[in-house]
Amino acid sequence: MNREIIRFMLSRILLGSGLVLLLPLFLSFYYHGPVTAFLIPMALSVVLFFLLRARGISPYAGLTPREGTAITAITWLSVSLLYALPYALSGVLSPLDSIVESVSGLTGTGATVINDITVLPPSLLFFRAMTHWLGGLGIIVIFVALFPQAGRGTTKMVNAESTGPTNSKTLPRIKETARSLFIVYFVFTAACTAALMLWGMDFLDALDHAFSTIATGGFSTRNESIAYYHSASLELILVFFMVISSANFGMYVDTWKRGFHVILEDTEFKVYLAIVAISTVLIAASLALTSHIPLAESLRESLFQCASISSTTGFVSADFDRWPAFAKLMILLIMIAGGCGGSTAGGLKVIRLILLFKSFSAILKLHMHPKAVFHITVGRERFSQNTVFQVLAFFFIYMALSALWAACFMADGVAFMDALGVAFSTMSNTGPAFGQFGATCTYAALPDFSKVIACLSMLFGRLESVTLLSIFIPSFWRRGGW
Repeated sequence: MNREIIRFMLSRILLGSGLVLLLPLFLSFYYHGPVTAFLIPMALSVVLFFLLRARGISPYAGLTPREGTAITAITWLSVSLLYALPYALSGVLSPLDSIVESVSGLTGTGATVINDITVLPPSLLFFRAMTHWLGGLGIIVIFVALFPQAGRGTTKMVNAESTGPTNSKTLPRIKETARSLFIVYFVFTAACTAALMLWGMDFLDALDHAFSTIATGGFSTRNESIAYYHSASLELILVFFMVISSANFGMYVDTWKRGFHVILEDTEFKVYLAIVAISTVLIAASLALTSHIPLAESLRESLFQCASISSTTGFVSADFDRWPAFAKLMILLIMIAGGCGGSTAGGLKVIRLILLFKSFSAILKLHMHPKAVFHITVGRERFSQNTVFQVLAFFFIYMALSALWAACFMADGVAFMDALGVAFSTMSNTGPAFGQFGATCTYAALPDFSKVIACLSMLFGRLESVTLLSIFIPSFWRRGGW
């Protein structure tokens, strides 16, 4: 392993992450907010740039998959710590809570430890939402898209950060692909901001909510989240943008090149839409029959919550923790399922669920026809046996880690159902859970040890476990290789 190139690439990413803080810094000057809270981490990023870059290396040096994995994992850990500083230096949060808020923002979880966010200055509210936007598409993807010389072999870094198995190769060069993804991401954000401003939000509120929506994060500028506004039209706007952000962004790039029929032919997105629709109808029926809520209101509440939770955004317009047991079960299931592979959403991903179902079907057929040869296809895409094996392994790792986190929470004094909810919510990067940490609550009441575990769970969930697991294996760091 070439450790020098890891240091070199990390130095450039940290510098870029520090320069981004110029945006909230300008807002701090304008609104007389905390200036040093952003100046100090900016200065630290510059110092780290020169320290890590000291030995130097060619910007055109290539990367191996192992080096790409190491850079991605260390980048997320380092930027999470760097972006914790504005919270701590502004005096809003303790050091541990600052890390939780930073990790939650970057991973798109949206679980806050701030009980009253209305007291935060506009610059810090903007910074919170901005961390969603940077982490949503991916720190590495944005770095590759915007830096003129990201270096060769950055495909390994992007792959280590990407979410869900996908065979789509929309463009031949990774830098061109990253730029196209960024353009789509930027256009969606601008469109969402414009729609929210037309609805009546001021620019900064609209931009903050657009960051959270397109990145499927969930940080709001109101303690009550979207329930504060009591607006069906606002909820429909957000439902639309949350749903389109749950699709594979590569699909939109492909649509840009080949036409709208690409969306109509995308099996995974159609299955995702079916999941949202079926969940909405089932939950609405449950609310209407058992809670005696009018059908129109039941449909409105269930649609918004289903779009929000399935996309792992985590906005809430109603307290689903008060819903019937069946409705809460449906919420938990779509939370685990998540959005599509290649989207900003978390969870297992719909494509993996499709492959799991098809694998189960193939196993039954093999039992009846032992000599038969079956191929796993989704739409027009054929997935290799290696991909199917990785999906099965990921499903096991996801469930095993969720069980481990839940056990850690319970050992720290968290109630059983609350612990399960937080474990699956953080692994799926959703945010709201159940009980003490439900739709209208924060994570502030978590014990300190549980907050550390929650940070790990959010990072493992965002980087899909394997990337972070790899760096904890001693042999990973040996120069001889695996």
